[in-house]
Amino acid sequence: MSAPRASLGPDDIALLRLIAAGGRGATRRALLDRNASPAAALAAGVSVWRAAGLDASQIAALRASADLGPALRHAQDWLTEPDHALIGWQDPDYPPLLRQISSPPLALFVAGDPALLWRPAVAVVGSRAATAGGCEHARAFAQALANAGLVVVSGMAAGVDAAAHRATLALPTGATVAVLGCGPDIAYPAAHRSLLADIARRGAVVSEHPPGTGARREFFPSRNRILAGLALGTVVVEAGARSGALITARLAAEAGHEVFAIPGSIGNPLTRGCHRLIRDGALLVEHPQEVIDVLAPLAAAQATQLRAMLPAAPDLPDPCSDATPALASTASPAAASDHYHSVWRALGHDPSPMDLLVQRSGLTAAELSSMLLVMELEGRVVVEHGRYTRK
Repeated sequence: MSAPRASLGPDDIALLRLIAAGGRGATRRALLDRNASPAAALAAGVSVWRAAGLDASQIAALRASADLGPALRHAQDWLTEPDHALIGWQDPDYPPLLRQISSPPLALFVAGDPALLWRPAVAVVGSRAATAGGCEHARAFAQALANAGLVVVSGMAAGVDAAAHRATLALPTGATVAVLGCGPDIAYPAAHRSLLADIARRGAVVSEHPPGTGARREFFPSRNRILAGLALGTVVVEAGARSGALITARLAAEAGHEVFAIPGSIGNPLTRGCHRLIRDGALLVEHPQEVIDVLAPLAAAQATQLRAMLPAAPDLPDPCSDATPALASTASPAAASDHYHSVWRALGHDPSPMDLLVQRSGLTAAELSSMLLVMELEGRVVVEHGRYTRK
């Protein structure tokens, strides 16, 4: 059952126009920081735009006709489809770990479950021309890390990336996120069209580029900063001396995140990048448990921070009971308690997809995502393949 097509609000339209304005992301983030909403930022006028640091070309773009043009009209249509979202810098759903990198994206287009972007994650990256052994390492590490409760993040490229995504999807409870250097609706390489659809259905596909944007060489290094920024640590499986995986590892280290490298034969040119990382201070790992041991306390600390950032879930009654006992008093407002109560009653013993929970509860997908994340962190809810059920 699919949710009805939604219409975009003024903030989404305004954010699309800010994205189309281009230029330095820092100035547009500053504009959003100075205003209550994207719509308010757009309505603020030239003096406020200039004070935020927008340059002449950005100001000209914002002063132009409100007509979005064909490209952004396509993005607008894409966003009205179920399980598609636009998360802007000003949005409380913006991934907190990503806010901490040196150049966070202005916005993220997400196909799938945006709540995965808040969960403790590990990036598994490597060569597009990986050896059979490299792909096997990627599969083994991805599955072990996913079984430990970590979200596996990668770039959906050929070789190591695809092996990590597919291995995670093969698990009943595996969660994976693909970060793209093109629009979230574009399969690159084209042979990964079915993989893109699988990740969007059971995980999340993320891009800072609007739907319909084709892959370009210069997009991939900037894509890597998002990939590294979402993850507590990055595992480099195989990498040549000049590999995009090394860029991801460098950006992870610059963000203060852990970097792991798998060593290999000195005769294999695809291990030279890994050996260089190890010489430069990356942790040499031979088994997934070594990664888990390092990341486990970091994941626990992140979960604690998220609990503090999100509204607490109240004590919830049995949804099958005729009685409706009073909810325990919590730090959450009464309205939030009512919303949690609606979500709890919407959850059944059979796994339910997000769109069905939206219909049952009457809440928005954004409201549901944050509440379900709290319930999952508290051990009340289990999610498998994008479907939720009471634990």
